[in-house]
Amino acid sequence: MPLVSTGELVSSAAAGQRDGRGGVAAFNVITLEHAEAIAAGAERAGRPAILQISENAVKFHGGRLTALAAATAAVARASDAPLSLHLDHVESAELMRAADGEGFSSVMFDASKLPYEENVAATAEAVAWGHARGIWIEAELGKVGGKDGEPPLGAHTPGVRTDPAEAVAYVSATGVDALAVAVGSSHAMTDRTAALDHDLIGALRRAVAVPLVLHGSSGVPDDEIRRAVAAGMTKINVGTALNTAFTATVRTHLAAAPKTVDPRKYLAPAREAMTGTVEAFLRVIGGEPRAVSDN
Repeated sequence: MPLVSTGELVSSAAAGQRDGRGGVAAFNVITLEHAEAIAAGAERAGRPAILQISENAVKFHGGRLTALAAATAAVARASDAPLSLHLDHVESAELMRAADGEGFSSVMFDASKLPYEENVAATAEAVAWGHARGIWIEAELGKVGGKDGEPPLGAHTPGVRTDPAEAVAYVSATGVDALAVAVGSSHAMTDRTAALDHDLIGALRRAVAVPLVLHGSSGVPDDEIRRAVAAGMTKINVGTALNTAFTATVRTHLAAAPKTVDPRKYLAPAREAMTGTVEAFLRVIGGEPRAVSDN
């Protein structure tokens, strides 16, 4: 089916949350197998999903966006599930501008490393650029740890959590369509032990009019995700959990058959493991009481 816009998926999920339904999940794409697994998992779960390509993934592919974006979009269009294409954690204005014309309906512009006033100015400029082209813009306020080898950060680490009053001012000053907030999750976690600050999630939801985004959700247990969605987190980002499933399956196959040289022999089960992980997360995020597999 045709690509759906990220804004449409997030808006629909936010409206559903008011009726007690779940949020919408966004999964990171690194290889073609990731894209295929996300589409298959969404079909199995009967849920929409967002396929995200990060700036780091683009760097992995030699800094060239077009081939990875085209392949991911082709997989999404061939699927029966409602899927959108999102460019994630973009710090480069040049890369952000490349999203126009590549099938992306949304960009997460990440100026969170900058001082507050510089973050506001850069993000407002990104929003003006995006809205002029019909592109939905997400931004981040606070500090979600674990990026590029950074240590994880607790929900109560001083200076880390997103302040509700500052979030209100930030959204007003930038005009962003969604806000990623720091509430205790962390990128690149391989164990599911993160404890979220649920009081802060509630305060942010009451304060901020735009949908809230939870980054680093691979390390968040099922019940914590459910509570976060119920409290008002709308877009839930998952990346490392797919890589954990993929890599564990490849390791198991090669340990059992070390003479394997045909990559299809281990890529097929690895892709299936990611598909199962996607399906399970979608059921949790979408409101169904099914545990996420550890595979």
